[in-house]
Amino acid sequence: MRLTTKGRFAVTAMIDLALRQQSGPVTLAKISERQHISLSYLEQLFGKLRRHELVESTRGPGGGYSLARLARHITVADIIFAVDEPVDATSCRGKGNCKIEADGTRGQCMTHELWANLSRKMVDYLDSVSLQDLVDQQRLRQLEQAAKTQRNEHTIQPPASRATPYSI
Repeated sequence: MRLTTKGRFAVTAMIDLALRQQSGPVTLAKISERQHISLSYLEQLFGKLRRHELVESTRGPGGGYSLARLARHITVADIIFAVDEPVDATSCRGKGNCKIEADGTRGQCMTHELWANLSRKMVDYLDSVSLQDLVDQQRLRQLEQAAKTQRNEHTIQPPASRATPYSI
């Protein structure tokens, strides 16, 4: 199972939106610029997110998108499923027809339950992580980076040594 760019971009864009919506609706153009995601791709993703009532749009000057509910009430699983991202590790997409018998009938392969259980665990995990959790992690990372930058600016650098060549 591999999460495609659709799921990754949707989660990234939702984090960006949640980080910035306190000062009003956020435009997709700004998210596109900050996250280096195609604007047309974001428009497709946000259409799906809006249909699943995760975001709402405001038209006109000063318009854009905002979360339709609190970030703590939106899970990563909500976002992934809203953009039609499958979370399935089975080769049969959960249908149980992953093995072809000698007579041509289909049945479950020997590892079907292993992959089906993994799929359930992945969904459970994604459902346990809220958008607010990711926003909090990002804010902490930004604070740590700002503190590190400030420390580097205030650190006194010793002057470069001025070695002089000696002539013999």
